[in-house]
Amino acid sequence: MDLNDQMRRYFGTADLGAVPPGALAAGLEHVRVDLGLEKDRSRRFALWTLLFTLDAAPDLEAVFKDSADRDAARTLMDLSEKMAPDDYPDA
Repeated sequence: MDLNDQMRRYFGTADLGAVPPGALAAGLEHVRVDLGLEKDRSRRFALWTLLFTLDAAPDLEAVFKDSADRDAARTLMDLSEKMAPDDYPDA
């Protein structure tokens, strides 16, 4: 899954700054619904990652039945925290 393609699918554009608040909320709900319906592990992970990136991810314990998927999600969360913009004085 390409991130830009997913942004266009759910929000109509890859530029989130151009998405009105109501459309953002509707797009996030659409992602959540698709996440709940998706059976493919890699696609579920991609959808959860999109929600996580947008600070709207459901609890990973509720999303991932497989411990390897939960561990991968935790690793992503840890890496994201380490790469936070607050860590860069010029950001």
